[in-house]
Amino acid sequence: MEKGRILLAVTGFHPQRWRELLSAEREVVLEPDGAMDPSITYAVVWKQKPNLLSSLPNLRAIFSIGAGVDHIFADPGLPDVPIVKVVADNLTQYMTEYVVWRVLDHHRQGLLYRQQQQKKIWHEPPQRPAGDISVGIMGLGNLGRAAASVLLSLGFAVNGWSRTERPMQGVATYSGEAGLIPFLKATDILVVLLPLTPDTQGIINYGVLKELRKRNGLGGSVLINAGRGRLQKDADIVRALDDGTLKEASLDVFEVEPLPKTSPLWSHPKVFVTPHAAATSDPMHLAPTMLRQMDAFERGERLENLVDRKAGY
Repeated sequence: MEKGRILLAVTGFHPQRWRELLSAEREVVLEPDGAMDPSITYAVVWKQKPNLLSSLPNLRAIFSIGAGVDHIFADPGLPDVPIVKVVADNLTQYMTEYVVWRVLDHHRQGLLYRQQQQKKIWHEPPQRPAGDISVGIMGLGNLGRAAASVLLSLGFAVNGWSRTERPMQGVATYSGEAGLIPFLKATDILVVLLPLTPDTQGIINYGVLKELRKRNGLGGSVLINAGRGRLQKDADIVRALDDGTLKEASLDVFEVEPLPKTSPLWSHPKVFVTPHAAATSDPMHLAPTMLRQMDAFERGERLENLVDRKAGY
């Protein structure tokens, strides 16, 4: 099978490094040669322009640059070809590092110590062991399971919730609508790693946050969102922090990104903000994986890590 060209269609960042690495084996273009360009066989995308892919007659597969694929489904002209999501060891490692970092910071009272340092207060508060703290992970895919394994090794009690049952040794798992409230009531630190779909949009709202366990070794419930920004309602998080429903929050993603300078989350004393940096896609690792998949597909092998269009992830 003749190798066709790759369309690299990205917005929000400079594509040069991706283009250099993908060009090692295939011709890469940033725009098709007209609306019916027959030379393009693969598209590597991040928030591509609407309807850009719909008229490419020989398009065989779409590869997402990021871990999320909601940006692809936002295209009203999305063609009916396989969609491949990112699964890479380094991306999983980055996300695991972020989750463990934020869990440990909340568990070891990082916010309190930073406040004490500013005021030059020398005081050691009581510290509970990790086994007294329950971390609940929403989303038990590759990223969630990797983070859960490390948290278990550190001695935390770990819960997991997913749309369908996803058993994992050592983790108390819950699923579906019926399992959500029991999961929340057993959770002290909520870690959100869900994909964004029509069913999960806005799921982290005040009604959900008020179900978290508050009488715990932390002195209140904690939210960590490193999934997708539109999973949460920013205003509901502020409300929950202000009225004590939440003790603290670490947020890497937001409803609108970049986070507007007018957002109260920037200066909220109980919030730790990072700029969607928990797990950045590294082209050095991901581009060769995409090229290998393309070669294997042309040999008649199945594509790996395919998106379930019905589920949306």
